[in-house]
Amino acid sequence: MNLTRIASFRAGLLQVEVYPDREAMGKAAAWAAANRLRQLAQEQAEVGVIFATGESQLATLQALTSIPGLPWERVIGFHMDEYLGIAPNHPSSFRRYLQENLVDRVPFRRFHFIDGDPQRAPQTCEEYAALLRSHPPRLCLLGIGENGHLAFNDPAEANFDDPMDAKVVSLDQTCRQQQVNEGWFAELAEVPTQAITLTIPALLRVPELILSVPGPRKAHIVARTLQEPVATACPATILRRHPHATVFLDRESAAELSPELWAGEPPARSQDQPAW
Repeated sequence: MNLTRIASFRAGLLQVEVYPDREAMGKAAAWAAANRLRQLAQEQAEVGVIFATGESQLATLQALTSIPGLPWERVIGFHMDEYLGIAPNHPSSFRRYLQENLVDRVPFRRFHFIDGDPQRAPQTCEEYAALLRSHPPRLCLLGIGENGHLAFNDPAEANFDDPMDAKVVSLDQTCRQQQVNEGWFAELAEVPTQAITLTIPALLRVPELILSVPGPRKAHIVARTLQEPVATACPATILRRHPHATVFLDRESAAELSPELWAGEPPARSQDQPAW
């Protein structure tokens, strides 16, 4: 497979890979995940993997579930967040997203969904944290939100030393507006205001992180993630301290990066972007 890479460099410990477009980025991230799954399956009978949702993950999941011969029968799947008060069959439910784009496509050993019932939320957090402890994930596929969140740890909720592994959070307006921008909801009023999320320490304990972050709406937060001081004002900056994290970008999402970061040519700019 010819996946032309535009650039490869590090920001702190974080490995950054830039590809020409969303499809190439998704395939590259998928092949990285596939190779790691094969390695892990040789080392252990069960492999815990956390999966994200959203528009950013679609190209990666489509490519990953199309790769033949992967050891899905050994994979115990988890996902990282779910809205409170949305039924599993709701068009915007993350359970439905994962069912349709992942679980129905490959033969998992087991997949543990997060229950979005608000009446059981505290109990669900405890139960899901226990599941993570019983099957410690070795790989996590995730993205970065337009406000820099990881999972649903928005800036006001993010805690790099959070004592919990799963918790109920309130979603800020930028996070909720992103869901409208991506077409999951028709208007802001429809987007739930609370969710259950895995916390940042729970994500950072996973030995390997593979991030897919495509598209022009992510360009500004990618630049902040790679260039701002590490702080909860942009939670994704903490990725620069993870020893085995790789973020896959396309030209559009890399478009606001400082030229000093690049090991290869900078991305082509549109007419309304400033010169490098």
